[in-house]
Amino acid sequence: MNPRLVLGMIGLTAYAGFFEICPPKKGETVSVSAGSGAVGQLVGQFAKLMGCYVVGSAGSKRKGIDIYFENVGGKMLDAVLLNMKMYGRIAVCGMISQYLLETRERLQNLPDIVFKRIKMQRFAFYDFMDRFSKFLEFVLPYIEEGKLIYVEDIVQGLENGPAALVGLFNGQNIGKQVIQVARE
Repeated sequence: MNPRLVLGMIGLTAYAGFFEICPPKKGETVSVSAGSGAVGQLVGQFAKLMGCYVVGSAGSKRKGIDIYFENVGGKMLDAVLLNMKMYGRIAVCGMISQYLLETRERLQNLPDIVFKRIKMQRFAFYDFMDRFSKFLEFVLPYIEEGKLIYVEDIVQGLENGPAALVGLFNGQNIGKQVIQVARE
């Protein structure tokens, strides 16, 4: 693992969305869309480190989801809204399923935000640059102990860049998509 990847924009995005937007409590259920993606893989690990139960899809209505880290949007978000607990928290990092659509998918379960009093907040990592030292204080010991693992999907050669980009939007990558133009 290259620690610089965890210590930069991706790491701060995962940290801020999880800890600042959706402060976790031990034992809570956390759902992360795109859990194998660049940010999602860290959110899932942060949740486990905090003693949360992490799921890749919605649980039962009775148990419900306390925290949802949104990376996908569309039908995934709609399904999760049905399974959120009262006073649940949603950190909206992205909605990659919607970026290239001419007509965006409509959410049928949006009223659940009101009925269940769900806090849903969009954010970007740069909103939390003032928390960077706090983030480093949290993440560095876990990196040193080998408790944080980070996956990259590396494609060799600029000529493979377009296919890698298409794969990113089709969910074909695992981890951070990197196009290596030349070896050092």
